[in-house]
Amino acid sequence: MKNSEMFERTKILIGEEGLKKLNAANVCVVGVGGVGGATFEMLVRAGVGRITIIDFDVVDITNINRQLIATTHNVGNSKVAEWKKRAQEINPNCKVEAICEKICAENLKDLILPKFDIVVDAIDMVQNKVDLIDFCHKNGIKIISAMGAGNRLSNPIFRAVDIFKTKGDGLAKVLRKKLKLLGIQNHKVVCCETQSLPNEELFADEEKHIGSISYYPVMAGCVLCEQVVFELIKND
Repeated sequence: MKNSEMFERTKILIGEEGLKKLNAANVCVVGVGGVGGATFEMLVRAGVGRITIIDFDVVDITNINRQLIATTHNVGNSKVAEWKKRAQEINPNCKVEAICEKICAENLKDLILPKFDIVVDAIDMVQNKVDLIDFCHKNGIKIISAMGAGNRLSNPIFRAVDIFKTKGDGLAKVLRKKLKLLGIQNHKVVCCETQSLPNEELFADEEKHIGSISYYPVMAGCVLCEQVVFELIKND
C-alpha cells in the first residue's frame, strides 16, 4: 500500500515536505488509555512513521465508554498489543514498538531515549508523570503532557498552554507545585479550563471513581496530536 495514496488528503494541507517530516519522525506515547490512545491513533492516521507506545495495563470493561481500543471482544488483553494490531490495520507502514511496562523512575533511562523527536505524556499517576517530565527536561527531550479530562461533561474545549498558566485543573495544580520544586520553569500541557463538576453534582459511587464520558478524552487526544504534528512539521 502506497503512502502517497493513503495520505493524499493530508498532503493537500501540509505539503510533500510536511508529509516526509511526519514519516521520518519518531514519537513516544506513554499511556494509551482514553487520552493517549486517541493521540496514538491520530498520529498513526496523520502519517507518523515510527511510534513507541508504553503502557502496562489491560483492556477493562469499564474502558469501553471512552477508550477507542476497548471492545467487548478484547477485555483482558494488553492495551499496547491491541493498539499495535489496530495501527497495523490502519497504516501497515507505521513502525510501532509496543512496550507493556509501567513507566517509573527506575526504568526511564532504558525506555525514554534521546532518539524520540517528542514524548507524549498521557499518564494518570502523578508521581510517574512527574518523573517522566523531569527526566525529559533534564535530558533535552521534547515532551507535552495531558492534564485532566475526567469529571467534566460540557464545553470540551482543550488548548495547549504552559502549565504555569493553567487554571481550573486539579492535576495541573498538583503538578505545578512538584515541577517548581524540581526547578522546572515551563512545561507545555494540553488542558481544559472547564471546571470539573463538584461531587454533589455527580452520581458518584462509593469507590470515588472519576466520572467520564466518550468525547472528552478523545478531544484531548486530538489536541495533543495536533500539537505533536505542528512540532514535527515546523520549519526550524
